[in-house]
Amino acid sequence: MEAKSYQKGFIPYALAAFLVGLVGGFSAVLGPAFVRDIGIAYNNTTWIALSQAISAAACAPVLGKLGDLIGRRRTLLLGLAVYTAGSAITAIADTLLQMLLARFTLGVGMAAIAPVVLAYIVTEYPPDRIAKGFSLYMLISSGAVIFGPTLGSMLIENYGWRMMVWLCTGISAAVLGACALLRGEERRPTRKGEHFDALGALLVVIFFSLLLFIPSFGQNFGWGSSYFLLVLIGAAISLAGLVTVEKYAENPILSGSFITRRAFILSVIALFLTQGLMQANMTNTIVFVNYTQPENSVISGYAISIMYVGMSIGSVLLGPLADRYEPKRVLTLSLAITLAGCALMLLFDARSSVLLLGGSLGVLGLGLGGNGTIFMKVALAGTPRERASAGTGTYGLFRDLAAPFGVAVFVPMFTNRITASLDIGQAAASAAVASVRTLALVEIACVAAGIVTVWMLPKIRGEKT
Repeated sequence: MEAKSYQKGFIPYALAAFLVGLVGGFSAVLGPAFVRDIGIAYNNTTWIALSQAISAAACAPVLGKLGDLIGRRRTLLLGLAVYTAGSAITAIADTLLQMLLARFTLGVGMAAIAPVVLAYIVTEYPPDRIAKGFSLYMLISSGAVIFGPTLGSMLIENYGWRMMVWLCTGISAAVLGACALLRGEERRPTRKGEHFDALGALLVVIFFSLLLFIPSFGQNFGWGSSYFLLVLIGAAISLAGLVTVEKYAENPILSGSFITRRAFILSVIALFLTQGLMQANMTNTIVFVNYTQPENSVISGYAISIMYVGMSIGSVLLGPLADRYEPKRVLTLSLAITLAGCALMLLFDARSSVLLLGGSLGVLGLGLGGNGTIFMKVALAGTPRERASAGTGTYGLFRDLAAPFGVAVFVPMFTNRITASLDIGQAAASAAVASVRTLALVEIACVAAGIVTVWMLPKIRGEKT
């Protein structure tokens, strides 16, 4: 009866996770299609990806804290409503600025959804099934994405990107309605009436947003440019303000005792070195195919779908092993698989088939599926029940920062090298091949550093969550 109870209660959260994964799959091919449609440079895909990723990451601890105060269900429905609105605004965007605002809104919805989904697993699943719960979450999220890039590419090719986004809006509205009708049991918010750290929330959003702009501004405008220096100074000032405010806050958004644990810090470092490759490599694969095989651009959608198949398999095969064996040993295996996926990029050429493109992303996804599941177990071990949503939101902040960090670092590294090569007369296809191979070497070094970081983690096998 207990097992049926916690599994039944997970249904609305599973639907929300499915929605974010499904729409995320369609959206993977949105950025390049949009910039091509309005006639601007491909490197603007960086800003489109960042606008959504920034709000999804920076708002996660704020809305996670809200989940502890007003309840998970209310926060989930609020997130789904904002997510639906963001999708609708995307469909009517005509300029780059409008698209950036639309994707930022969508990211806010994601920031409300993800923490409460993870908090449900942390608080309602039995301690010896936490990794399995996270594996189920990863399976739903990544499995939902599998057909998105391929179907999205087909929809864009035949009907245009707006039709694809309107379809996503309809699906979002349907899931919102279904979750509103599903009235499962929920414990009353344990921190109801507690003071909300509004100033700390504002500074969290400002600082982490500016933090993600630093590498992008440096690579796009120059490390000595006034734009870069302005962002750097703004980040430093907001960080100083955030530290001061949170030090004296009655109920801080970011709990120092939670984020200063060795298991949390090292997990975050490893996440930044490895998980950030996913979003960056999706975007770079689309751009690579557009430069090398513009007449056959749909194959990038197939390749990205294969990556999510790999992630689904990795979450099921590798993730649950962390309940049985020491997590850092399992992480070493999954990171080695991730490294192999990056190494396959060294074989890319101007006529690479979907088998090679998909094989590289598929192996990468296999490793990332295992990594993502196990890092959640390691980083969230010991999270107090009464602050579960705040804890998962804080973890979500750093986990979701890894994706835009990868976009901010690896996408400009790839696209800017191509642009520089074209300026000196090198053919587009050969420039793309040279750039992707350089990128592969950098990513291999990052994953190797991630493996070293994992072995510095404390042992947690047997520790109850």
